[in-house]
Amino acid sequence: MHVLVVDDDEETRELIASALRRDGHRSTLAIDPAAALQAIASATFDVLVLDVMLGPASGLELCAELRRSGLQAPILFLSARGTVGARVDGLDAGGDDYLAKPFAVRELLARIRALGRRGPSLRPTRVRAGEVALDFAARRAFVGEREVPVTSREWAVLAVLADTRGRVVSFDDILERAWGEVSGGTRASLEVIMSRLRRKLDLPGGRGLIRTARGLGYALEQDP
Repeated sequence: MHVLVVDDDEETRELIASALRRDGHRSTLAIDPAAALQAIASATFDVLVLDVMLGPASGLELCAELRRSGLQAPILFLSARGTVGARVDGLDAGGDDYLAKPFAVRELLARIRALGRRGPSLRPTRVRAGEVALDFAARRAFVGEREVPVTSREWAVLAVLADTRGRVVSFDDILERAWGEVSGGTRASLEVIMSRLRRKLDLPGGRGLIRTARGLGYALEQDP
Protein backbone atom coordinates (compact mmCIF):
# COMPACT_ATOMS: atom_id res chain seq x y z
CA MET A 1 0.00 0.00 0.00
CA HIS A 2 0.96 3.62 -0.48
CA VAL A 3 0.04 5.70 2.60
CA LEU A 4 0.02 9.48 2.92
CA VAL A 5 0.93 10.61 6.45
CA VAL A 6 -0.04 14.20 7.29
CA ASP A 7 1.23 15.37 10.69
CA ASP A 8 3.05 18.52 11.79
CA ASP A 9 5.13 16.60 14.35
CA GLU A 10 8.34 15.27 12.78
CA GLU A 11 8.83 12.53 15.37
CA THR A 12 5.31 11.18 14.74
CA ARG A 13 5.76 11.28 10.97
CA GLU A 14 9.04 9.39 11.12
CA LEU A 15 7.65 6.85 13.61
CA ILE A 16 4.73 6.04 11.31
CA ALA A 17 6.92 5.97 8.19
CA SER A 18 9.35 3.54 9.84
CA ALA A 19 6.52 1.28 11.01
CA LEU A 20 4.94 1.27 7.56
CA ARG A 21 8.28 0.43 5.95
CA ARG A 22 8.77 -2.54 8.29
CA ASP A 23 5.24 -3.70 7.45
CA GLY A 24 6.05 -3.63 3.73
CA HIS A 25 4.27 -0.40 2.75
CA ARG A 26 5.35 2.84 1.09
CA SER A 27 4.69 6.22 2.65
CA THR A 28 4.74 9.87 1.65
CA LEU A 29 5.03 12.44 4.42
CA ALA A 30 3.39 15.87 4.55
CA ILE A 31 3.70 18.53 7.22
CA ASP A 32 0.57 20.59 6.48
CA PRO A 33 -2.55 20.75 4.25
CA ALA A 34 -0.71 22.50 1.41
CA ALA A 35 1.91 19.74 1.25
CA ALA A 36 -0.82 17.10 1.49
CA LEU A 37 -2.76 18.59 -1.43
CA GLN A 38 0.42 18.76 -3.50
CA ALA A 39 1.16 15.09 -2.77
CA ILE A 40 -2.40 14.02 -3.65
CA ALA A 41 -2.19 15.92 -6.93
CA SER A 42 0.86 13.93 -7.99
CA ALA A 43 0.22 10.42 -6.63
CA THR A 44 -2.51 7.93 -5.73
CA PHE A 45 -2.80 6.77 -2.12
CA ASP A 46 -4.51 3.71 -0.67
CA VAL A 47 -4.94 5.22 2.82
CA LEU A 48 -4.46 8.65 4.40
CA VAL A 49 -3.31 9.08 8.02
CA LEU A 50 -4.31 12.58 9.04
CA ASP A 51 -3.63 14.44 12.27
CA VAL A 52 -6.61 16.45 13.52
CA MET A 53 -4.52 19.47 14.52
CA LEU A 54 -1.95 20.59 11.96
CA GLY A 55 -0.45 23.60 13.67
CA PRO A 56 -2.82 26.49 13.00
CA ALA A 57 -4.73 24.42 10.42
CA SER A 58 -7.42 21.80 10.95
CA GLY A 59 -7.18 18.26 9.70
CA LEU A 60 -10.98 18.12 9.86
CA GLU A 61 -11.24 20.96 7.35
CA LEU A 62 -8.68 19.31 5.09
CA CYS A 63 -10.63 16.04 5.21
CA ALA A 64 -13.91 17.78 4.36
CA GLU A 65 -12.22 19.58 1.46
CA LEU A 66 -10.79 16.32 0.12
CA ARG A 67 -14.18 14.61 0.29
CA ARG A 68 -15.84 17.54 -1.51
CA SER A 69 -13.20 17.25 -4.25
CA GLY A 70 -14.09 13.58 -4.73
CA LEU A 71 -11.24 11.81 -2.87
CA GLN A 72 -12.44 8.34 -1.92
CA ALA A 73 -9.38 6.84 -0.21
CA PRO A 74 -10.02 5.81 3.42
CA ILE A 75 -8.88 8.38 6.01
CA LEU A 76 -7.62 7.52 9.51
CA PHE A 77 -7.57 10.43 11.96
CA LEU A 78 -4.98 10.76 14.72
CA SER A 79 -5.63 13.06 17.66
CA ALA A 80 -4.63 13.72 21.25
CA ARG A 81 -8.36 14.00 21.96
CA GLY A 82 -9.97 10.61 22.37
CA THR A 83 -13.43 11.66 23.53
CA VAL A 84 -16.62 10.47 21.88
CA GLY A 85 -17.29 14.02 20.67
CA ALA A 86 -13.88 14.22 19.02
CA ARG A 87 -14.39 10.88 17.26
CA VAL A 88 -17.80 12.00 16.03
CA ASP A 89 -16.29 15.23 14.65
CA GLY A 90 -13.78 13.18 12.67
CA LEU A 91 -16.42 10.85 11.27
CA ASP A 92 -18.72 13.77 10.42
CA ALA A 93 -15.88 15.42 8.49
CA GLY A 94 -15.59 12.35 6.27
CA GLY A 95 -13.08 10.22 8.14
CA ASP A 96 -13.32 6.42 8.22
CA ASP A 97 -11.53 5.67 11.49
CA TYR A 98 -10.10 7.50 14.52
CA LEU A 99 -7.15 6.65 16.77
CA ALA A 100 -6.23 8.59 19.88
CA LYS A 101 -2.64 9.57 20.71
CA PRO A 102 -0.52 8.11 22.18
CA PHE A 103 -1.20 4.98 20.14
CA ALA A 104 0.30 1.51 19.94
CA VAL A 105 2.13 1.08 16.64
CA ARG A 106 0.71 -2.43 16.20
CA GLU A 107 -2.84 -1.08 16.48
CA LEU A 108 -2.07 1.74 14.05
CA LEU A 109 -0.77 -0.74 11.47
CA ALA A 110 -3.75 -3.04 11.99
CA ARG A 111 -6.18 -0.18 11.39
CA ILE A 112 -4.29 0.94 8.27
CA ARG A 113 -4.34 -2.61 6.89
CA ALA A 114 -8.09 -2.87 7.60
CA LEU A 115 -8.77 0.40 5.79
CA GLY A 116 -6.60 -0.71 2.90
CA ARG A 117 -8.59 -3.94 2.55
CA ARG A 118 -11.82 -1.94 2.58
CA GLY A 119 -10.58 0.19 -0.31
CA PRO A 120 -12.07 3.46 -1.52
CA SER A 121 -15.51 4.44 -0.37
CA LEU A 122 -18.10 3.43 -2.95
CA ARG A 123 -20.54 6.07 -1.74
CA PRO A 124 -22.16 7.85 -4.68
CA THR A 125 -21.92 11.63 -4.74
CA ARG A 126 -25.66 11.84 -5.33
CA VAL A 127 -28.52 9.52 -4.43
CA ARG A 128 -32.03 9.72 -5.84
CA ALA A 129 -35.14 7.83 -4.80
CA GLY A 130 -38.25 9.05 -6.51
CA GLU A 131 -38.71 12.71 -5.62
CA VAL A 132 -35.95 12.66 -2.98
CA ALA A 133 -32.42 13.73 -3.98
CA LEU A 134 -29.39 13.69 -1.69
CA ASP A 135 -26.23 15.56 -2.69
CA PHE A 136 -23.48 14.32 -0.35
CA ALA A 137 -20.79 16.61 -1.76
CA ALA A 138 -22.82 19.77 -1.17
CA ARG A 139 -24.75 18.33 1.81
CA ARG A 140 -28.10 19.35 0.36
CA ALA A 141 -31.32 17.33 0.40
CA PHE A 142 -34.43 17.92 -1.69
CA VAL A 143 -37.95 16.52 -1.78
CA GLY A 144 -39.15 17.59 -5.19
CA GLU A 145 -38.17 21.24 -5.52
CA ARG A 146 -38.18 21.82 -1.76
CA GLU A 147 -34.85 21.80 0.09
CA VAL A 148 -34.96 19.98 3.42
CA PRO A 149 -32.62 20.80 6.34
CA VAL A 150 -30.46 17.84 7.39
CA THR A 151 -28.16 17.93 10.43
CA SER A 152 -24.52 16.78 10.47
CA ARG A 153 -25.41 13.62 12.41
CA GLU A 154 -28.26 12.84 10.02
CA TRP A 155 -25.84 13.20 7.09
CA ALA A 156 -23.42 10.85 8.85
CA VAL A 157 -26.13 8.19 9.16
CA LEU A 158 -27.26 8.66 5.55
CA ALA A 159 -23.63 8.37 4.39
CA VAL A 160 -23.20 5.03 6.16
CA LEU A 161 -26.35 3.72 4.47
CA ALA A 162 -25.37 5.11 1.06
CA ASP A 163 -22.00 3.32 1.22
CA THR A 164 -23.73 -0.06 0.87
CA ARG A 165 -25.88 0.88 -2.15
CA GLY A 166 -29.15 -0.53 -0.85
CA ARG A 167 -27.88 -3.39 1.32
CA VAL A 168 -28.91 -3.60 4.96
CA VAL A 169 -26.48 -2.09 7.49
CA SER A 170 -26.66 -3.48 11.02
CA PHE A 171 -27.57 -1.22 13.91
CA ASP A 172 -24.15 -1.67 15.53
CA ASP A 173 -22.28 -0.88 12.30
CA ILE A 174 -24.22 2.38 11.94
CA LEU A 175 -23.51 3.33 15.54
CA GLU A 176 -19.80 2.50 15.29
CA ARG A 177 -19.32 4.51 12.10
CA ALA A 178 -21.63 7.47 12.81
CA TRP A 179 -21.11 7.83 16.57
CA GLY A 180 -17.85 6.01 17.22
CA GLU A 181 -19.39 3.84 19.95
CA VAL A 182 -22.17 1.33 20.57
CA SER A 183 -24.21 1.97 23.70
CA GLY A 184 -27.75 2.28 24.96
CA GLY A 185 -27.58 6.04 24.55
CA THR A 186 -26.41 5.92 20.93
CA ARG A 187 -29.04 3.30 20.07
CA ALA A 188 -31.73 5.62 21.40
CA SER A 189 -30.24 8.52 19.41
CA LEU A 190 -30.27 6.43 16.23
CA GLU A 191 -33.98 5.69 16.66
CA VAL A 192 -34.70 9.41 17.08
CA ILE A 193 -32.65 10.32 14.00
CA MET A 194 -34.35 7.67 11.85
CA SER A 195 -37.75 8.99 12.93
CA ARG A 196 -36.70 12.55 12.01
CA LEU A 197 -35.30 11.48 8.63
CA ARG A 198 -38.49 9.66 7.77
CA ARG A 199 -40.57 12.73 8.58
CA LYS A 200 -38.29 14.89 6.43
CA LEU A 201 -37.65 12.57 3.49
CA ASP A 202 -40.57 10.17 3.11
CA LEU A 203 -41.67 10.02 -0.50
CA PRO A 204 -45.10 10.84 -1.91
CA GLY A 205 -47.42 7.86 -2.10
CA GLY A 206 -46.06 6.27 1.07
CA ARG A 207 -42.75 4.98 -0.32
CA GLY A 208 -40.01 5.38 2.28
CA LEU A 209 -36.41 6.35 1.62
CA ILE A 210 -35.19 4.31 4.60
CA ARG A 211 -36.19 0.66 4.87
CA THR A 212 -36.13 -1.15 8.21
CA ALA A 213 -35.00 -4.77 8.30
CA ARG A 214 -36.64 -5.75 11.56
CA GLY A 215 -34.10 -6.91 14.11
CA LEU A 216 -31.22 -6.41 11.67
CA GLY A 217 -30.71 -2.77 10.66
CA TYR A 218 -31.57 -0.24 7.96
CA ALA A 219 -31.13 0.20 4.23
CA LEU A 220 -31.35 3.21 1.94
CA GLU A 221 -33.70 2.75 -1.00
CA GLN A 222 -32.19 4.12 -4.21
CA ASP A 223 -33.25 4.40 -7.83
CA PRO A 224 -30.97 2.54 -10.25
